[in-house]
Amino acid sequence: MVLQVNPIQKEPIVTWEALPADFILPDDPVENIQQPAIAAALTDALGSTGRIQPQMLIGSNFGLVATVNKKIVVKAPDWFYVPQVQPVGTNVVRRSYTPNLEGAAVAVVMEFLSDTEGGELSVRSTPPYGKLYYYEKILQVPTYVTYDPYEPSLELRCLQNGQYTLQQADANGRFWIPELELFLGIWQGERLCQTMNWLRWWDTEGNLLLWSSEQAQQERQRAQQERQRAEQERQRAQQESQRADILAAKLRELGVDPDA
Repeated sequence: MVLQVNPIQKEPIVTWEALPADFILPDDPVENIQQPAIAAALTDALGSTGRIQPQMLIGSNFGLVATVNKKIVVKAPDWFYVPQVQPVGTNVVRRSYTPNLEGAAVAVVMEFLSDTEGGELSVRSTPPYGKLYYYEKILQVPTYVTYDPYEPSLELRCLQNGQYTLQQADANGRFWIPELELFLGIWQGERLCQTMNWLRWWDTEGNLLLWSSEQAQQERQRAQQERQRAEQERQRAQQESQRADILAAKLRELGVDPDA
């Protein structure tokens, strides 16, 4: 009888090295038209409410780089957030991001579920590494969000003792993102002529972070209300003037000087 011994899975050796200038980054197309729209809406709401600072790095479908066992590995999440990165030159275009070399570790990563079975939740520990394995074991991202806009369903995993643990939503179906100090949840509605299930932010008071288009709409409504109030005041003043003129005319008929 031959005794079979399962090989021991070795911990990956991870280093943070500059991406070679001639390295060809993957240029895979997005799974569907909704993914870029959802990612853009998340960033738009942060920007329109003044929550994006110059030292931050927020992106989508952008390469996050690590060198694993001396081989370069790149994953491009649908949305990610880094709290602080080193600035690049004015004429330099950032083409990828290597944590711990170019700045802080990646704090939040989101993946929008695709038709590729197990892609976003794959724990494959050998090349090509599964996304969940890569974010959990290689990049060690504290918060990993997966979202299926068709169900719709939202899951959040937090890194605890080196492993992702599923978190429970609050009573409103939202998840607390500690790195951004905001809640994340699902909201159905329209943006840029697309009606679907969006991911949106709420602050600690439960206020929805507005998109720039919503803020512009609010400003237009506020300006219209101001114009209406100004017109009402003008009409009221005109009516008062007319009443004063009528009263003065009656006093004159009675031989009384209204200006005396």
